[in-house]
Amino acid sequence: MATSMKLKFDTTPDLVAAMAAEVNAGEKAVSAAMREAGTGLKTAWRGQITGAGLGRQLANSIRSQTYPKAGESLNAAALVWSKAPVIVGAHDTGPLIRSKNGFWLAIPTEAAGRGLRGGKITPGEWERRRGLRLRFVYRRRGPSLLVAAKARLNTRGQAVASRSKTGRGQVTAPIFLLVPQVKLPKRLDLDGDAERALDSVPGLIVAKWVGGKL
Repeated sequence: MATSMKLKFDTTPDLVAAMAAEVNAGEKAVSAAMREAGTGLKTAWRGQITGAGLGRQLANSIRSQTYPKAGESLNAAALVWSKAPVIVGAHDTGPLIRSKNGFWLAIPTEAAGRGLRGGKITPGEWERRRGLRLRFVYRRRGPSLLVAAKARLNTRGQAVASRSKTGRGQVTAPIFLLVPQVKLPKRLDLDGDAERALDSVPGLIVAKWVGGKL
């Protein structure tokens, strides 16, 4: 009685499993690349802001977030933004600023000091705090002025009310320069950093995709 046996060796890989593994590797690579690009751009923008002398507080207004917030995706994306977009945008574009009502822009001098919250002081606040009236001085050439008469300069160079009855040490101090408009200098180049971050994404994806399988 003859018998026979048929042996079959299947060398074809499980394509479904292989494709699933490849998709999973791609999701991890894209998500990791977007996180790195977003974090890198946030760091670059913060560095620009502090390097321009605009302060750590404004630099820390730059935030980043990768989406989806949880999990990984081939469609992962990174968002980098500022919580103070008006201020950061002004230093990025260097806009021309005009008074809203067509009047003068009052730019405080060193003699004006600082506002209560550490910012720039306004003429109204200055008069209330110093107890002095400001006088308008028109100048044909150069900015006109708001000056304080019968004032004195304290040790910090700020104008305060003089208590002298003889007039000794009294000065007429320019407190504000008055201009119709002012052009802010462009101190940031955020687009340049954003373009470099965008250009780096394909290389990051490839590196993390290949590296993740080694």
